[in-house]
Order: sequence, then structure tokens, then C-alpha cells
Amino acid sequence: MCALFDPQEPRRVSPGEYPAWDEALALLNRDLAVTLPQLEPLQLLALPSYDADEPENVYVAMANGEWHGNSLDPTSQDNLASALASVADAAQETVMELQWQAWPLCPEHGLGMHPRENPEEQLSWWCAGPRPPRGPAHIHAPVGALDASGAPIRPRS
Repeated sequence: MCALFDPQEPRRVSPGEYPAWDEALALLNRDLAVTLPQLEPLQLLALPSYDADEPENVYVAMANGEWHGNSLDPTSQDNLASALASVADAAQETVMELQWQAWPLCPEHGLGMHPRENPEEQLSWWCAGPRPPRGPAHIHAPVGALDASGAPIRPRS
């Protein structure tokens, strides 16, 4: 017989189970692939809830199944913007805690960047480093649009 609080085994989430989170994770994995190419793509893992009335808990995990931090907010699946914000926070926490390094880094300042909505309501990597002279912190690049140096990908003319 299984005890009430026996640890559950996580399962890898199949493509298409959570379409908005899949799409958001694909964007994060693009940034991961170019900034930390030695790492395999992140994945979604699910654990059943201990409460039968609650949805399963979904996490952003490394390829080896390890993760760190809270589960994704189930309501963030309602639209891509919310999904991207939730997945970006979770991915960043997993990578930083398990790799013991800030990610992604601003190539201009060497500081860790954070996901933040820009004035066009697009989720972007934001850097707290000032721009001269005494300039404010800056939006660096949309999530999913970093190149290998951490710089924004420039559209071809």
C-alpha cells in the first residue's frame, strides 16, 4: 500500500499537452542554445498534485530531469504572453541555481538579465546596468532573440 505522502515520480510532459508553455519553452531554449551551447534543451516535467481537485504541477527542468523553484502557474497557459513570463522565470531560476551562474548575461555589462515586459508589451531581457552618461537600465533583446554573444539578433536588411 502506498502512503499518502510518498514522493511522486516526475514525468516528462509530451509535446502538445500544454501548447502555450511548449511555445514559450521553445523561445527560451533558443536563448539557452546560443548563450550556453553546452547545455541540452530545457524540458517540462509534471508531478501529480497531492490534492485530487488540483491540476498537476509542471516545472521547467534541465535535460537530466533536475529543476529548481516553483511550478508554473496554471493560469499562465491562457495566453502566450503569460506563458512566456511564467516559463522564463522558471527557466532562469532552474538554470541559475543548477548551473551556479547568472543567465543570460548582458554582453555590455556582464550582469544577469531578467525577463520584463517592454513598452510594446513584449517580454524582453532587461539589464539593470546603466548606459552612459548616467543612462537608465535598458531593454536588451526580446526573449528568444539572443545571439551567441548574448547580443540581440539583428534582423537582416
